Amino acid sequence: MDILFEIVANKRSELAVAVSELSLDVLRKLTQQRIERDGALKLRSMKQSLAKSPSGIIAEFKRKSPSRGWIHADAQPEVVVPKYALGGAAASSILTDEKYFGGKLEFISRVRQALAGIPAEGECRGANLPLLRKEFIIDEYQLYEARLVGADAVLLIAADLDESQYGQLLQVAHSLGLEVLLEVHDPSELRYLQAGVPDMLGVNNRSLGTFHTDVQHSFDIAAQMQRAVRSLNLSEEDTPLLVSESGIGNPSVVKLLREKGFRGFLIGECFMKDEDPGEALAKFIEEMKS
Repeated sequence: MDILFEIVANKRSELAVAVSELSLDVLRKLTQQRIERDGALKLRSMKQSLAKSPSGIIAEFKRKSPSRGWIHADAQPEVVVPKYALGGAAASSILTDEKYFGGKLEFISRVRQALAGIPAEGECRGANLPLLRKEFIIDEYQLYEARLVGADAVLLIAADLDESQYGQLLQVAHSLGLEVLLEVHDPSELRYLQAGVPDMLGVNNRSLGTFHTDVQHSFDIAAQMQRAVRSLNLSEEDTPLLVSESGIGNPSVVKLLREKGFRGFLIGECFMKDEDPGEALAKFIEEMKS
């Protein structure tokens, strides 16, 4: 059975339960109160953080995966992600799916609170570290959830949505001040750019159907991604930043991907399998420098 089909079917069931416990109207009101409390619609920009970062690393907090099972079952997000910030991560991705990835929505609010007292110094973004909600988003309800708990950006996966759904979710996300990372795997999915321009355009080196991973996929699709973006005739400010996701475990690969035009690099298992993921990230970045 296609794993993605199974995950999305489960997500629909979870959403039905969530809506029965807290309606969309109530969630909207709570989110609006959060926005008013923040005092500004625009949050920490993941796109700008990646563009300015010498590493461009989006360090992921992921305790489990469907292909590997538990990776780091006892890891706590409020411990790991602040160490990512101190180690020089440009952003952090937090898995919020519980059944397949061992995540929770509350992880984001716990991390945001833990980051609050860390000053931004040098490469450490501290309290300004952008947080990406890594989730299988199929409904606007999940966007309001993300904004309410303190996320700065969300992932929209082309394989989960048709173009119309993607365009609608993109508009809602931007109306909430959330940036969007559009994830593609197959080159044909680049057509989604015609339905709306994301802040970041990512290629997943892992097939969400089989979970087979090969970083060579980023090298193979890079030119097609760049052509698709250029065809939109966008200003430099509006041009999506390119992100390579999954399967990256060597600093030298990041350097080669940079040469192909990528500026963001989502890395999870490489760090999370270590006893101290934050230390693993710091060592990775030091190796990049040398």
